[in-house]
Amino acid sequence: MSSSKPLRALALTLALTASSLVASPEGAGIYHDLCASCHAETRLGGTGPALIPEALKRLRGAKLTDIIANGRVATQMPAFAQTLSEEEIAAVAAYIATPLSTPPIWTTKEIDATREMNPDYVAATSPSFSVDPMNITLVVETGDHHVSVLDGDTFDVLDRFPTPFAVHGGPKFSPDGRYVFIMSRDGWVQKYDIWSLQEVGRVRAGINSRNIAMSADGKWLAVANYLPHSITILSTTDLSVALLRTVTAHDGRESRVSAVYQAPQRQSFILALKDAPEIWEIATAEDGGPFFDGFVHSHQKDMKESLGAEEGLFARRRIKVSEPLDDFFFTPDYRNLIGANRDGDKGVVVNLDVGREIAELPLPGMPHLGSGISWDSNGRKVMATPHLRGGRLSVIDTANWSLIKTIDTDGPGFFLRSHENTPYVWADVFFGPNRDKLHVIDKDSLEIIRTLDPAPGKTVAHIEFTRDGRHALVSIWEDDGAVIVYDAETLEEIRRLPMRKPSGKYNVWNKITFSDGTSH
Repeated sequence: MSSSKPLRALALTLALTASSLVASPEGAGIYHDLCASCHAETRLGGTGPALIPEALKRLRGAKLTDIIANGRVATQMPAFAQTLSEEEIAAVAAYIATPLSTPPIWTTKEIDATREMNPDYVAATSPSFSVDPMNITLVVETGDHHVSVLDGDTFDVLDRFPTPFAVHGGPKFSPDGRYVFIMSRDGWVQKYDIWSLQEVGRVRAGINSRNIAMSADGKWLAVANYLPHSITILSTTDLSVALLRTVTAHDGRESRVSAVYQAPQRQSFILALKDAPEIWEIATAEDGGPFFDGFVHSHQKDMKESLGAEEGLFARRRIKVSEPLDDFFFTPDYRNLIGANRDGDKGVVVNLDVGREIAELPLPGMPHLGSGISWDSNGRKVMATPHLRGGRLSVIDTANWSLIKTIDTDGPGFFLRSHENTPYVWADVFFGPNRDKLHVIDKDSLEIIRTLDPAPGKTVAHIEFTRDGRHALVSIWEDDGAVIVYDAETLEEIRRLPMRKPSGKYNVWNKITFSDGTSH
């Protein structure tokens, strides 16, 4: 809702007062008078976020009636307690929480209509600052929907720019580190030029979206959508639509897309399907495929005796699995992935080369595989994942898929991070009474060597390293929060930067080089 229509709101208030309404007001009517100018007549969002049941899940327990009555801090959402009665507020809330009567239409036409390129943008020929552009770190501040651009050496803020509402998933950088793409839950994709310190433009690629992925060559950006059930692929040059594909399983049913990932060595995107026992691979090179869905008479080279073949750019390969899998971890060579099953009690290893399940891992307690990381431990490559329903980290040997160790923690964690130049793994304790704790774990002994308590009583989460691994950045995940800079060797705090609920932090070099210890 917006205060941009004060006369309209005042007129409605006077009308309601004059008529002394006795019956419950019509929520839809009030919505269209007061809310549609920002959230759209369709409730699919405009300058304000979408107001449909799929989008309201992100309120995380907040009451709709409270938000309507009291507004929302650090947004354009005003308070309506002085404009509407409690009954009217309840009616609007009930209307917003009602599912749409018909599935929304969001085609290439609708996407293109939202595309806005910044008319004031000027592309710099070189970085407009003197610091190392490869050591820039972006901090997503969800408290007031901004991103801060940090110099990774001095930790000074070079720029702070507004983002779409409710940024979700990690930003993705172009292979040269110059551009970054940021996505919101409402499907907005924003392109920002780090060299110029300017927004380039934005477009709405979906209505309810999960995350984005960059192709290895930097030409394409994929957007995973819950609503509609689709994958959108944008040109990174101008944010135009290169492909909009409904995700339809082999049995004909549509599926939401849980996530999309870049597989650089494979020159493809990997899709996790929420509602179907399949994994999709989409080629990002012109020579992709051929991939066969139907009957194949001959697999001989250059033979075309088959049905349902896809080949070329954006060709789709369908990998069938025993049940839907979410939240993928990939081995560094991108030959294997681990996905979590619906019940969250195990991990399933899928070899992407052969296109089938090859192992099963005991991972009870909802493993958060998307935050899993890998590193070298005593001469072997291991991976570890936190668990959202238990105070433990599972460490796995990726050569034979054996469970090496379970590390007990002070509570369920959300994020893990490390770096090739540090001997430690850092793990937060995001949930529960010990959410203010942070564990530091030795890579070889797999023992917790120190537990930090940087902000007693406050949530401490998400770690990122500078390019050289000498400093670790940690968030105090509160509205009056901060980013804490640690010496990664001594584990001593060296600086604290006040920020508005900082969540993720993303170093350019670590992300574009797929640094060891960084989730991908």
